[in-house]
Amino acid sequence: MSTKLIVEADGGSRGNPGPAGYGALVKDALTGQVLDEIAESIGHATNNVAEYRGLIAGLRAAAALAERASVEVRMDSKLVVEQMSGRWKIKHPDMIPLALEAREAARDLGSVRYTWIPRAQNSHADRLANEAMDAAAKGRPWSRRTREPGSASESDDEPEPAPRASAAWSGATAAPTTTLLLRHGQTPLSNEKRFAGVGDFPLTETGVLQAKAAARALGDRGIDVIVSSPLSRCRDTAAEVAAAIGAEIRIEDGFRETDFGEWEGHTFAEARDRWPAEMDAWLADPSVAPPGGESFADTARRVGTALDKLMVRYRHQTVLVVSHVTPIKMLVRQALQAPPLALYRMHLDVSSLSVIDWYDDGPAVLRGLNDTHHLQP
Repeated sequence: MSTKLIVEADGGSRGNPGPAGYGALVKDALTGQVLDEIAESIGHATNNVAEYRGLIAGLRAAAALAERASVEVRMDSKLVVEQMSGRWKIKHPDMIPLALEAREAARDLGSVRYTWIPRAQNSHADRLANEAMDAAAKGRPWSRRTREPGSASESDDEPEPAPRASAAWSGATAAPTTTLLLRHGQTPLSNEKRFAGVGDFPLTETGVLQAKAAARALGDRGIDVIVSSPLSRCRDTAAEVAAAIGAEIRIEDGFRETDFGEWEGHTFAEARDRWPAEMDAWLADPSVAPPGGESFADTARRVGTALDKLMVRYRHQTVLVVSHVTPIKMLVRQALQAPPLALYRMHLDVSSLSVIDWYDDGPAVLRGLNDTHHLQP
C-alpha cells in the first residue's frame, strides 16, 4: 500500500510582477501531520511564476519523503490546477517550461492529482508565501525548510555572508543567472537619432563591424545561449556573436523594441514639433503611449515576462540578450528597483554591453552599464 501525502502550495508577488515568493507544505493524508515546509523569496517575478515555483517545491519535497507516494496537490490557483490536470491548454510561453518542470518533479511520485481549494483553506501555504514576499520586498534572501519529518522548522532570516565576491552587497549565496545585455549595432535610424521601434531596419556597414567587435569581446565570457529580439538588427548582431562562439540563438519576442507608433522614423525634435502635447504627456507618465504606439508600462510587462521565462529556462547560466535601448533599460531599472521615470535618465550607445546578475536568494546586481570599450580602435 503506497504512502498517501497532501501537498498544499501557494505563491504570489507584490505588483505582478514584483517582489515574489512561494510557500508549500507536505502533510500525511491520514493524520494531517505536517511533514515538511518549504518557502523561499524569489526576487522579482509574476504571481503565476511564484505559484508554479511553489508547486514544484512541494512536489520535490513529497518525493524526498516517499518516492512512490500517492499525492493530492491542493492549490487556490485555478490556472495551475486546471493546466496541470490537463483540462486547460498552456498558451502562455513563459508557463510552458514551469509546467514541464512540475511534471518532471511529479515523475518521482506514484500518482498525482490536483484539487482546487478556496484561499481560506490554503491559509498555511498562503502564510508561508507571504513571509517570503515580505522578505523579497525588503530585498532580503529568505528561505524556510523543515529539515526532517517532525522536526522544528528552520528559518534562514540571517544567511551566512556570500562566499562569492561577485555577489557584492547582495548577501546572496547561490550562483546567479547572468544576463549580458547587448544593444544591436548601428542602423540608419540610430545613426540619425530617429525613433526606431518595430520597424525592421538593417544594420549599416558600421553596425556590422560593431557586431563583429562585440563578438570578439564576448568570446571569453562563457556564454551558454544567445536570446535575441526578433527584429533583424538584433538577429544579425546575434548571428555575428554566434558565429564567433558557437552558441545557439533563441528568438524571444518579449525583448523587441517599443512600438513608437506615429513617431517611428522621426527625430525627437520632429516628434515634439508635430505632437507637443502628446510628447509632454509621454515624458511625464510611462503609462502614456505615443499616438498609435505602445507605452513604456506595456513594454515593461512584456519584458518582465520575457525575463521570467529566461530565468526558468536558463537558471544559473550565462545568457547573452541581444536587444534594444528600451528593453535593456527596463531590465536595468528592474534590477535597481528604480522608479519608472529613471528610464529617461539612462543612455545606451549602439553595440554597448550591460551586465546584470540575478540571484535566486537575493537582489539583482548591476555589474556593468553601457560598456563600449570593444568599439575603441
